[in-house]
Amino acid sequence: MLVVMQKGASEETVKALVNAIENRGYTARPIPGGERISIGILHNTGSVDANHFQGLDGVKEVIPVTKPYKLVSREFKQENTCIRVGDAVFGNGSLPVIAGPCAVESEDQILSIANSVKDAGAALLRGGAFKPRTSPYSFQGLGKNGLELLAKARKETGLPVVTEAMDVETFDLVEEYADIIQIGARNMQNFSLLRRAGKSPRPVILKRGMSALLQEWLMAAEYIMEEGNNQVILCERGVRTFVRHSRNTLDLTVVSAVKKESHLPVIVDPSHAAGVREQVISLAFACAAFGVDGIMIEVHNKPEEALSDGAQSLYPEQFKTVMEKMKAIHAIVGKN
Repeated sequence: MLVVMQKGASEETVKALVNAIENRGYTARPIPGGERISIGILHNTGSVDANHFQGLDGVKEVIPVTKPYKLVSREFKQENTCIRVGDAVFGNGSLPVIAGPCAVESEDQILSIANSVKDAGAALLRGGAFKPRTSPYSFQGLGKNGLELLAKARKETGLPVVTEAMDVETFDLVEEYADIIQIGARNMQNFSLLRRAGKSPRPVILKRGMSALLQEWLMAAEYIMEEGNNQVILCERGVRTFVRHSRNTLDLTVVSAVKKESHLPVIVDPSHAAGVREQVISLAFACAAFGVDGIMIEVHNKPEEALSDGAQSLYPEQFKTVMEKMKAIHAIVGKN
């Protein structure tokens, strides 16, 4: 249930309503809005009697919430959530681009790529220090050393860093270095990891699971927000289908569906959807035309020597051209 306060309701009035909600055994979650504050009622085991709150001082209306996900729902918050990291804003109609290698491999590699993607117009640098791989024999990342190299690249270029946290055990370390923490597709329903991310002060990119339904994806985001972290960015990265011509099938229709259901920003990762360099380029253009809230693209200075996902990584000069065309496409389509 959602309690909408009257415009200009005082802090004391809001606090009194929070106390009234909690005195009945519920959890109250204030949600600041554009002109007025709303208060979500959580952890109710059954229906909530609106009459308990309808006549209280400062209350404009009480709205039932029908979705199983509460905090991520448009019913809880009508206006888009905007998340600022550095100069990038996710959710305001702009198109910030996150770019970099799948994995940090060396100091020369990450610094070279970081400078290239910055010169091309990327707003954030991505790079994996801990890598969840299908094969236990594949490169697993440089760990803490990789995080330190990302921090060095951030200092040299000014680009905020996006990197993945694989488990609760290493979350504190990733949190220390990252500007945005990524939860990967394989961990979308790792509920202990989601709860830890919900306690973080960092924004979180939550990737859609390989076979996840829309509701399952949004419920995973709910785990993070229920712990108090409202800075969640959803990322579509393709779902597994029967096709063989690409790694996954990019589901751009889910972007429209999410925007209808949720106020959270939605970005797209065409690199992991395609798995093939030429397809990444075409899908990136489609994303720019589709009204997404950001794009994540893998770039490598020597893809043929990459220790992870070289086949889907763009060369720096390719990325520069893609950035120019995406910018032109986005300008034609206009803001959401």
